[in-house]
Amino acid sequence: MIKGKVWKYGDDVNTDVIFPGRYTYTVTDPGEIASHALEDLDPAFAKNVKPGDVVVAGKNFGCGSSREQAALCLKYAGVAAVVAASFARIFFRNAINAGLPTVAAPEAIPHINAGDEITVDFQVGELTAADGSSYKFTALPPEVIGILEAGGLVPYVKKELANK
Repeated sequence: MIKGKVWKYGDDVNTDVIFPGRYTYTVTDPGEIASHALEDLDPAFAKNVKPGDVVVAGKNFGCGSSREQAALCLKYAGVAAVVAASFARIFFRNAINAGLPTVAAPEAIPHINAGDEITVDFQVGELTAADGSSYKFTALPPEVIGILEAGGLVPYVKKELANK
């Protein structure tokens, strides 16, 4: 479960504005990757985001290229989760692989504003908005919770192999 401040964006936020393509092959340090998060959409984001904050967006979040840095830059910036009406499939998978929780909660999006504080319970499948209203979403399966708790797919697999 997380509780965080909302950064809200619209529909079709693509990977090129989440993490600009011009840095894809030149920036590898996690801190520097984080410093470019959303810079072409919201130049204030990387400077002002706090650990535990939540990105909320409309439909088709993460459309565009398959660059994994789009999920990584948000994670490295301290984003606790991304909540959207829907996700581009490749971003969704890259986020889970990186250990960044993603939640599709289309009914909640119109009731959440930038700066609100929301609570997201991944295991129960419930988002609570700032006004106290609750919205159900499909709870994350135990395997996905395990990947997120491990910090991503690679640490999860290493842990699973060590336990055998």
